[in-house]
Amino acid sequence: MRIPAHSVCTAIRDDIVAGVYERGSRLTEELLARRYGVSRVPVREALRTLEAEGFVVTRRHAGACVAEPTEQEAADLLEMRLLLEPLGAARAAQRRTEAHLKVLRGLVRLGQERARRGNSDDLRSLGGWFHETLAQASGSPALTSMLTQLRHKIAWMYTVEAPAGPVESWTEHGAIVDAVARGDSERARAVTALHTERATAAHRLRFGSAGERAERVRNSQHPVNTASLRH
Repeated sequence: MRIPAHSVCTAIRDDIVAGVYERGSRLTEELLARRYGVSRVPVREALRTLEAEGFVVTRRHAGACVAEPTEQEAADLLEMRLLLEPLGAARAAQRRTEAHLKVLRGLVRLGQERARRGNSDDLRSLGGWFHETLAQASGSPALTSMLTQLRHKIAWMYTVEAPAGPVESWTEHGAIVDAVARGDSERARAVTALHTERATAAHRLRFGSAGERAERVRNSQHPVNTASLRH
């Protein structure tokens, strides 16, 4: 069975984002193929995709290496998100489907419930699903792809402090959905801009120690999950 390159790409990207591979470190096809239990062909394709996304660079005499973004490049990502997230919400107000609204409302209910109970463990993943669904509701595959890549890169470069007011944060999510449901693109844009700006303030650049990186390597999962490919 041939493992699709996109599955290998996802696995490598997830490990880069998690800090398993140190910035600037080499990514050899042979070692990656062994690590994920695949042949070198999908690894080669995955590295090309990751290079196009900015996670990997090819260096003379070294081959593929994990990229080393500057602080300015990291700051640019947050600024880009400040522009694109409100645009996506405005488009969602014009193009969303009832299915999108059902998922968004369900996520808001869960988020508000978890926030009131002080159960912060689920809030980050729920927030990620919310913004992913909101991007999909924009009806623009190009914009959705850009926002997804931004989220991956921001998660790689930044750590996010827990919001001081999670209930207020999920109230803002609810206001975004209300505007999208009414088809009010300007309101959706404005509320999302405010929400994104507040969230940006909680981002801090990552500066992990060598010991912390080693711990992430020990705890990482090597094989590509192929269970869904067998059906």
